[in-house]
Amino acid sequence: MNRPTIADLAKTADVSLSTVNRLLHGKGSVRPETTDRILEAADQIGFYGLGALRRRKRDNLPHRNFGFLMQQSHRPLYQMWAEALTTASLHCSDAVIDPTVVFEDDLSPEAVSSNLLKMGETSDAIAVVTADHPLVSQAIDELRYRGVPVVAYVTDLSAASRAGFVGTDNWKRGRTAAWFLRLTANGPGKVFPLVGSNRYQCQDIADASFRSYMRENAPEFTVSETYLTHEVPENAYVIVKRLVTEEPDIKGIFVNGGGISGVLRAVRELPSDRQVRIVCSDIGPETRKGLSEGLITASLCHPLDKMPQELISVMLRLIDRKDTASIEQRIVPFDILTPESIWT
Repeated sequence: MNRPTIADLAKTADVSLSTVNRLLHGKGSVRPETTDRILEAADQIGFYGLGALRRRKRDNLPHRNFGFLMQQSHRPLYQMWAEALTTASLHCSDAVIDPTVVFEDDLSPEAVSSNLLKMGETSDAIAVVTADHPLVSQAIDELRYRGVPVVAYVTDLSAASRAGFVGTDNWKRGRTAAWFLRLTANGPGKVFPLVGSNRYQCQDIADASFRSYMRENAPEFTVSETYLTHEVPENAYVIVKRLVTEEPDIKGIFVNGGGISGVLRAVRELPSDRQVRIVCSDIGPETRKGLSEGLITASLCHPLDKMPQELISVMLRLIDRKDTASIEQRIVPFDILTPESIWT
């Protein structure tokens, strides 16, 4: 049987011979959908130049520089998010993306806004995880003026100039956390919410919805004031250690932010006959260990596969529509991890 020719490929793909030649030899552009059709036809007939066509497809794609501003390089959770974002960027089929991940250990708005402006010098679009603050909003305003869209990731921002938000439904997350505690903690008693900062919108919203569910459905429980950990495990340890010492009626803790390793450390020091239910929002190795030990009832966490893919999709589209004033929002369902599901 004769080897398939370029003419055979053009006929199978229902395109002109010149179109196949343009793609094969890199002379001129070919529309992405046409490129895909030619590649499918080449695979179908066993065309000898399939590898070259795939390389040409990549060369024909737009090249983008994406910046991702993360926090706290020492936290495994942020390292996992960074790895997932990098992987999603490199596996994108719609563009050749050069991802740059920057970690900011200084959580002050001054440090975050300075980093945003610096990243804007080389990035086509930026995604940021940060607490809400007017200084951050000012930096996002400046980047929009420069034509660099900024997408809030995980936690939304109040900046009117932000181009989009990709995260989970935090109202549902807070109510789901309350549902778990109501069903698994033995009331009556007290439950204690912990947040990293009230300036993280995702945590503030989940804190409010947690309280709303408990008011409506769990009158046997008393919800305490919200304690601030400032995203520091040692702070969380001190808070929980004091609570379990001073509050004999403590039944549950909602760790709505960072600090889960400190919480687990304090709970591990409890007598074996005393149990405190924990619901958290982490997905790192400490959380998985806590789940496997039965110390954590559930983790309501951001999916490591779907959220980065959604973010990349939003950032690519925003580059092509910089002039629009609308804000694109993508809500991704959060994952629910329990001691019985983490190994599946």
